[in-house]
Amino acid sequence: MKALLQRVKNARVQVDGKTIGAIDQGLLVFLGVDHPDTEAVAEKLLDKVIRYRVFSDQEGKMNLSLEDIGGGLLVVSQFTLSASTRKGLRPSFSSAATPSQGEFLYNHFLSLAQDRLDQVASGQFAADMQVELVNDGPVTFMLEVNT
Repeated sequence: MKALLQRVKNARVQVDGKTIGAIDQGLLVFLGVDHPDTEAVAEKLLDKVIRYRVFSDQEGKMNLSLEDIGGGLLVVSQFTLSASTRKGLRPSFSSAATPSQGEFLYNHFLSLAQDRLDQVASGQFAADMQVELVNDGPVTFMLEVNT
């Protein structure tokens, strides 16, 4: 399971021109689910996302987590993160989870996040979405957790 994590001043996701999820300061997470991923993997990845120290402390050092600052979390499903791009000029999605497995684990990740954080927003699984963000820094990390 992969999470492309972006520290943002604000972010929002739209479907059919309507905003369905938005946050102010916090993290925008694009979530990719692979075949071998499980609920336990989703739980480990969420814990890492919430506790990953990407926000600046009073001395300007990245020592604070999303949990520490009480920021928002916007989660957007993105199966293209599972693409293999090593060969050729077309991505291969053979390692991506099936749509039903991906949706189940995406919803599981969201449910766990809602239990742990006050501000959680999301996109819509498998929808054509438009995402707007103001990346703070810019600060972007790829987090991966395996079985």
